Amino acid sequence: MTTRLLIHELLALGESQTLEFKSSFDKETIETLVAFANAQGGTVLVGVTDGGAVRGVTLGKETLNDWLGQIRAATSPVLIPDIDAYRLERKVIVAIRVGEYPIKPINTRGRYFKRVASSNHQLSLSEINDLYMQSLQLSWDAYVAPRHSLDDLEVTKIETFIDKVNAGGRFFLDPSPLLSLQKLKYVANDAPTWAALLLFARQPLRHHIHIGRFKTPVTIIDDRQITDTLFEAVEQAMKFVVSHIGVAFEFDGSLQRKERFFYPLPALREALLNAVVHRDYASSSDIQIKIFDDRITLFNPGKLYGGLTIAELQTDHYPSHLRNKLLAEAFYLTKNIEKYGSGLIRIRKELEAYPEVRFRLEEVGGGVLATFSRMREYDDGIDTGRVNEGVNEGVNEGVNEGVNEGVSEGPDFLFACIMQYPGLRIPDYSKHLNIPGKTLERWIKQLRDEKRVIFKGSPKKGGYFVL
Repeated sequence: MTTRLLIHELLALGESQTLEFKSSFDKETIETLVAFANAQGGTVLVGVTDGGAVRGVTLGKETLNDWLGQIRAATSPVLIPDIDAYRLERKVIVAIRVGEYPIKPINTRGRYFKRVASSNHQLSLSEINDLYMQSLQLSWDAYVAPRHSLDDLEVTKIETFIDKVNAGGRFFLDPSPLLSLQKLKYVANDAPTWAALLLFARQPLRHHIHIGRFKTPVTIIDDRQITDTLFEAVEQAMKFVVSHIGVAFEFDGSLQRKERFFYPLPALREALLNAVVHRDYASSSDIQIKIFDDRITLFNPGKLYGGLTIAELQTDHYPSHLRNKLLAEAFYLTKNIEKYGSGLIRIRKELEAYPEVRFRLEEVGGGVLATFSRMREYDDGIDTGRVNEGVNEGVNEGVNEGVNEGVSEGPDFLFACIMQYPGLRIPDYSKHLNIPGKTLERWIKQLRDEKRVIFKGSPKKGGYFVL
């Protein structure tokens, strides 16, 4: 229950995830209420400036009823908030409160919003779909794939899966492929779901893992596009990674020398599994893995799911939200993953034995970028010999169109170059990347607007740096 005392406290707190100030009632007020309903709920104080100063509003006999009618008419499903007027400092302010709506998403005149921090974020089509399925506790991969039949599934792959599940001991499946898929709900109404096709299709769906070995952001020395069902794609990607990362040799007094890869392989595998299990398969982008001399990056299409934040993922107690429930269950039953929501915890655990490796997560370009980077001072005196050093010699002319496609063709491409070569100016990057200066100026403006890069120094001698 809102009281005058609580109003004073809210004014002192300022705008937040659950509080918004409005000088007057307008369509933006309704958008904020929709954003609150699609998130955690919240309160709009009408008659208050953005800075928290009480300005007040003039109310007629039917003003509040009129506002309530406008809210009901402009929202679908209909929002019915609590609305009350209060007198503060001889002025009237109105508190409009709405709780989190159980069935999402709510829209106002066909537009969907969600509260993020202290602002309203308009949802994209994929985000609208995600929010809808979350509220109904549905999963995209559980839907039947149109125009596909059981004949599109490879029986031997299903049988191998059944053997691994039964050997793992977490669940027991009938030897019959069809009965097993029905039991796990990978088949519905005698038709395969998207999960079944991603896992067992004869002709794999075109959801690629694009992986490359880079010398610089624009120089690729090996490149591969993996298109296979998911269990097989993970194994192929890991073999490529292992063949292109450094290894040091340690001696502990025994006759045998021990290999120590530059990165903990279980952590790299966990990051790859996270990407495969949690990616947005409705996106046309690929999982992209880039291996540099001093770092490995994994780009996963699809923003964080279920309202998760990067800050939450950096803790050991983040909630688990599954975009692809059936895929997650398949990798859990085969003991590829231990339990839902524990992947990043295991990565941090593996990195304890690698103090020279840093791990970072960030949301960029409509997805999540994971970076494993080595501190340069640890490279001194270490044998940097490569496993399978002989790289494919016949790299064709079109290799630069490989991993660079998508993330590299745009501001993210320039961002990667600035990260690798900081302190340069647009003419320098234009010459280095062979891209027109006007194009780079447009990209640099977007990067600066997103607060990802900054210009330091004088106009003539300064340059761009990553924030």
